Amino acid sequence: MSSITVRNLPEETHRALRVRAAMAGRSTEAEVRGILENVARPEGRIKLGTLLAEIGQQAGGIDLEIEPDNSPTEPVGLE
Repeated sequence: MSSITVRNLPEETHRALRVRAAMAGRSTEAEVRGILENVARPEGRIKLGTLLAEIGQQAGGIDLEIEPDNSPTEPVGLE
């Protein structure tokens, strides 16, 4: 999991985050994570896979017939 440091955050903003977190019954860190998650990945956003599927449907789609390759494979040499 990644982490970030926010420098030069105004004290008033930090205080507001602490109050908001307390009202939600969670830590300030959890509150900031929730805010960032909601802003960076909002509900209802169009996801890439969904968008590509819609484009394919609009273009008429295609049928892929892919047969699995069941032939034996050689082990990788690590020498």
